[in-house]
Amino acid sequence: MGRPRTPLLDRERITTTALELIDEKGEFSVPQMARRLGVQTGSVYHHVDGRGGVVELVRERVCAAIDSAAFDVEPWDAAMTAWARSYRAAFAAHPRAIPLLMTTPVRAPKVLEHYERAVRLLLGVGFAMTEVMTVITALENLVLGSALDLAAPETMWELPDDTTTPRLAEALAAVGTGRADAAFELALGAFIGHACALLDAKEA
Repeated sequence: MGRPRTPLLDRERITTTALELIDEKGEFSVPQMARRLGVQTGSVYHHVDGRGGVVELVRERVCAAIDSAAFDVEPWDAAMTAWARSYRAAFAAHPRAIPLLMTTPVRAPKVLEHYERAVRLLLGVGFAMTEVMTVITALENLVLGSALDLAAPETMWELPDDTTTPRLAEALAAVGTGRADAAFELALGAFIGHACALLDAKEA
């Protein structure tokens, strides 16, 4: 028999299958991927550097949706705001990937480039080398928490009636739709405002 015209397995198919499993189950294993792909488990390892290699392929796929052009926006605080919004949207599309990707070291070169640009941006406007990763990590915490919030039900509080917690009932009725978006914009604005204040204090 001749070779198939289209390879049965490649890194794109491996990435797609792993991300499908993560979206469905919140986790994946190489044997699960192999079964879904219709190949032997060992065949997967011919294309990737173990399970960790698959995780990095998934990270690259998710992060490919983040707009790197955000770093070209001026001024710097508008650039960080744009990056944060794009970052949130990319991960909100795959919320079950967040725990996996945020608890494994980042090795994917294309993803590391985002961090490189963020560091250069913050250093360029006056943040100290000792401060930049704290700023970036704090912003990531905000972004990823909000991405998870977007995946939650619109109504996260189920009240037995309006009499036990009447003021909470009134507050929930008043919030309307888009609670997660409004909360994110409030927190992001406060974060960027605080970062600007820290920078202004250094220049004073």
